Amino acid sequence: MTDSLILYSNPMSRGRIARWMLEEIGRPYEVRYLDYGPAMKAPEYLAINPMGKVPALVHGPRVVTEYAAICAYLADAFPDAGLAPADRAAYYRWLFFGAGPFEAAVILRALGLEVPEDRRRMVGFGSLATTLDALETQLARTPYLAGDAFSAADVATGSQIGWGLRFGTIEPRPVLQAYWDRISARPALQRANDADNAAMPPKEG
Repeated sequence: MTDSLILYSNPMSRGRIARWMLEEIGRPYEVRYLDYGPAMKAPEYLAINPMGKVPALVHGPRVVTEYAAICAYLADAFPDAGLAPADRAAYYRWLFFGAGPFEAAVILRALGLEVPEDRRRMVGFGSLATTLDALETQLARTPYLAGDAFSAADVATGSQIGWGLRFGTIEPRPVLQAYWDRISARPALQRANDADNAAMPPKEG
């Protein structure tokens, strides 16, 4: 595909995940940063993403929102990058596990909310400990979430693991820390972080 790639993002958002994925595929792209507030709620942007949030990817006439969907889309749109394995079973499983039960469990814990044990069937993830157990079991078997090779699942779900470890919203289990150390050393992530960090607003004081 030769259509232009435009990422709408904010350096303090999940747009960082999408930018990492764009660096992994190695194609030219443009980033348009939006401030939180009026810019994300302006009619021009709501025509792209009615949710009024980032990230959003515009690829020619196509629009993709939600960071996991952006990662999956780019892996399929640019197969030469090798980020979507032929056997999609584990790949799909862990790609959407991160965007679904794992992220929900982490966010609730970060908000200080605990699901009563007798209501856990309602939330789809049980408990944060259960989601961490599942990730730990997989990563004790294989170096990457989908198997022996790095994939878009590691960009999407791996980012959630990395943020959890950095901000203390998940416990620093050795298997998870070793996995994050492994994938966070990738040059594509370093380039994405350098660019987003340079766009961060200056600290006050």
